[in-house]
Amino acid sequence: MIGFVGRRLLSGVALLLAITTIAYLLLYLGGGDIARRILGESATEENVAARAAELGLDRPLVAQYGSWLRGAVTGDLGTSWFTGQPVAEAITSRVAVTLSLVSGAVLLTAVLSVVLGVVAATRGGWAGRLVQVLSVVGFAVPNFLVAVVLVLVFALGLGLVNPTGFVPLRTSVAGWAASVVLPVVALSLAGVASVSQQVRGAVLDALREDYVRTLRSRGLPERRVVLEHVLRNASGPALAVLAVQFVGLLGGAVIVEQVFAIPGLGQVAVQATTQGDIPLVMGLVVATALIVIVFNLLVDLLQGWLNPKVRLS
Repeated sequence: MIGFVGRRLLSGVALLLAITTIAYLLLYLGGGDIARRILGESATEENVAARAAELGLDRPLVAQYGSWLRGAVTGDLGTSWFTGQPVAEAITSRVAVTLSLVSGAVLLTAVLSVVLGVVAATRGGWAGRLVQVLSVVGFAVPNFLVAVVLVLVFALGLGLVNPTGFVPLRTSVAGWAASVVLPVVALSLAGVASVSQQVRGAVLDALREDYVRTLRSRGLPERRVVLEHVLRNASGPALAVLAVQFVGLLGGAVIVEQVFAIPGLGQVAVQATTQGDIPLVMGLVVATALIVIVFNLLVDLLQGWLNPKVRLS
């Protein structure tokens, strides 16, 4: 198991390095005249050149990236060019909000997908058709449109929750739950559509295996056969799809946070990208990549625990 974790960590470090290198290159090529954008159109050429030199923009790309990488390795992600706030502080003050939304969406996606997928595979009929319809709707309807509909129906129409805003968990558990329920549902729809379909297919394949017939012939109850044996063997493909969906949930959170006016990483990402604030954008890239890498590592560990063959692959 130690070797298994070590290989995953090494691949994660290599992936993080590749992501940051590509992201920095793209930002450099598309950054434009950032110094003038910071000082305004009325700034003189001398002031613009001095500001660019102060930010290190007059140096070669390799030197700029090397300086940023050395700082990032030591935990120094730099300072925002537009606000002067340390990048690490700007991210840590908001990452918990986004993670609460994404974590809730992952949990809801996993629970609903398992329930719908198992019922659809074992019962068929209306449950199977429901999963198929949900798959089509989930892929066809973007999550920001789902968010708008939820606000119109449950917040403005029925008045069950506030349409916008966020209540920290430490302030009020009930208030926090009320502020995240609609964003979590909006984020989860596409994930449930994809993962439940995968669970249904994996369970159907497992039910055709010889060991299932053997267990049934020994008189084991059908519920025990499905929950203890079939579901465990079918969990691998479902977890793989859930890991892929996690990336989509992070991306969807950027838009959904705008709809519900939630002060998470989405607002920072939109503002930093629009302004061309390279240190802040790179900090967001690092934070997002680390979250995805850690989540995938946890999924790999769970798959290795459920299926020892994964640890040997």
